[in-house]
Amino acid sequence: MIIPQTVIREMINQAQQDAPIETCGYLLGTSGADGDVVTENYWMENIDHSEEHFSFAPKDQFAALKYARSKGLKILANWHSHPASPSRPSQEDLRLANDPTIRYAILSLHEGIHLNSFKIVGAQVVDKEIHL
Repeated sequence: MIIPQTVIREMINQAQQDAPIETCGYLLGTSGADGDVVTENYWMENIDHSEEHFSFAPKDQFAALKYARSKGLKILANWHSHPASPSRPSQEDLRLANDPTIRYAILSLHEGIHLNSFKIVGAQVVDKEIHL
């Protein structure tokens, strides 16, 4: 999955503004012969307002899907920040990753800024991509 620097900067800004609370959203874009290309970050409220986990607001999920369809985009990944831990899925992240058709991106602000995305199937990481 290709994530342009402009989108990564937007994700970082969002994560820094919302810290120490985890922030979250969808990465929208297109799929083609060259793979998945992210074109937009779609911010969603973390209704848990937690430093250790997140939940999307259902209203935001529906709005994101409607928006993506109206623009001819796909939801390529869901993403969230780890303000105080590394860019790797927690046990809870693995347990809740129930859509094997998308990637799960984690932006860490812990010990520098790191962005990785993961393909998770059956609560197991089957692929990792390093983006930053």
